[in-house]
Amino acid sequence: MTELIPAPRSVVAGSGEVRLTAHSRIHSGRGTEDAGHWLRTVLRQATGLPLREGREPDDTDGDGIGLRLGPGLGPEEYRLVSDGNGVLIEGGSAAGVLWGAQTLRQLLGPEAFRRAPVRRDRVWAVPHLTIEDSPRFRWRGLMLDVARHFMPKEGVLRQLDLMAAHKLNVLHFHLTDDQGWRIEIQRYPKLTETGSWRARTKIGHRASPLWDDRPHGGHYTQDDIREIVAYAAERHISVVPEIDVPGHSQAAIAAYPELGNSDVVDTASLTVWDTWGITPNVLAPTDDTLRFYEGVLEEVLELFPADAGPFSPFVHIGGDECPKDQWRDSDTAQKQIGNLGLADEDALQSWFIGHFDEWLAARGRRLIGWDEILEGGLAPGAAVSSWRGYSGGVTAARAGHDVVMCPQQYVYLDYRQDAGPDEPVPIGYVRTLEDVYRFEPVPSELTGEEAARVLGTQANVWTEVMEDQGRVDYQTYPRLAALAEVAWSDLPAPADRDFAGFERRMTAHYRRLDALGVAYRPPAGPLPWQKRPGVLGRPIDGPPPHA
Repeated sequence: MTELIPAPRSVVAGSGEVRLTAHSRIHSGRGTEDAGHWLRTVLRQATGLPLREGREPDDTDGDGIGLRLGPGLGPEEYRLVSDGNGVLIEGGSAAGVLWGAQTLRQLLGPEAFRRAPVRRDRVWAVPHLTIEDSPRFRWRGLMLDVARHFMPKEGVLRQLDLMAAHKLNVLHFHLTDDQGWRIEIQRYPKLTETGSWRARTKIGHRASPLWDDRPHGGHYTQDDIREIVAYAAERHISVVPEIDVPGHSQAAIAAYPELGNSDVVDTASLTVWDTWGITPNVLAPTDDTLRFYEGVLEEVLELFPADAGPFSPFVHIGGDECPKDQWRDSDTAQKQIGNLGLADEDALQSWFIGHFDEWLAARGRRLIGWDEILEGGLAPGAAVSSWRGYSGGVTAARAGHDVVMCPQQYVYLDYRQDAGPDEPVPIGYVRTLEDVYRFEPVPSELTGEEAARVLGTQANVWTEVMEDQGRVDYQTYPRLAALAEVAWSDLPAPADRDFAGFERRMTAHYRRLDALGVAYRPPAGPLPWQKRPGVLGRPIDGPPPHA
């Protein structure tokens, strides 16, 4: 079972195998206790073996597993050796040890991903081999939108387990939008009392005539958030919260109408938005609005501590798709432009974003936002999520800013996976498994110094047309497995990548996903219950523009 995903840097096969038995033990060296606890838990469930705490594997009968930190290895690098002494996993850090343990689980076969033994006579064996491995990129992420359709806490914890199984290490947590506010803020209780529920929901694309007339909503309590962050940290995943400003904020305005442009529209009559697209209702660019969101962020910073992972200092503030029509018509906004000596409404948004850049920096945090935040200039510590193609990321890297590459043309997983008529709620361009596999996060036009600014990449899962866990699974998998390999493995140029070999390895990986209960899109197309006949999407024909 060496059909590993993501592909390791080096695999040298031996002859023979290590068999796990009722006498096998797992030894966790100093600094690897969390990885040892995780490995012992999942393997006990799957195998039924006791796997008690033991000594170093070379002090046993050759059927044990040892975990330890290895001097000279990089932060997430690991070495896995299976030989006559047993299995030894060394990591340059606790994270590296966990990634090695994830690889060991794959080596044991798909049944190692189940929560209880399915065959008591199963032989659990690891082939003799040596694997040396390390990631290409530091930031290997998944953006999960829980604002458009709420995902209960258990679903988020499940996604973290799936991310860890693919060696992904950043959850970009999209918590607020026009259609719902999902995080408890004790200072402002109406954000969840009012802002977390909408009366109904559009089914399909916004042009669809179909509605789900049931109220939809939910939110995470502060203890839910603490649990999610701690659970992620145990799996060496950083959680980066997103609080969207100044656009995509109608849910907040519905809860607190004074946040909106009340001199232009009757903000007291606004409700949490029930359809998709870009609403004109954006935050008022006032000092009072800034104070309100400072209060929000003070609680966010407490819930997402900076020491919970390498990317935990980051806070995402959105900054995308903010229509300026209300600001143009607002006397309040126009007076603010004059008072600040700004050129126009675009500069006003830059001022808004810049305020929180400075506010976060003063508290030891780093702002990250969608590539629109480049318009008007950024403080040196700010980073950019490049979604409108590559150009924003190129501009940011050349200006000295760190970049996460997530261009919609490649890694927006709400986009349809096939052009066939059975594809459910077809959105955007066709982005196949192969398209994602051939995605290259570093544009060729960047110099070596500029390319070093690319922290990594992530896939974005927008959930307008994903109403439940099954739909999220279908759109996300198997394509997230391809993104994971792009982010982790040192692959050749896109045209030279061995997609046929990846497909062969996916044959084994589909069985792992089956064991994990993932409702992925099968290679042959959607299963009957995965289709959504009659639900209008918004397909776009032809290849996406490369920008």
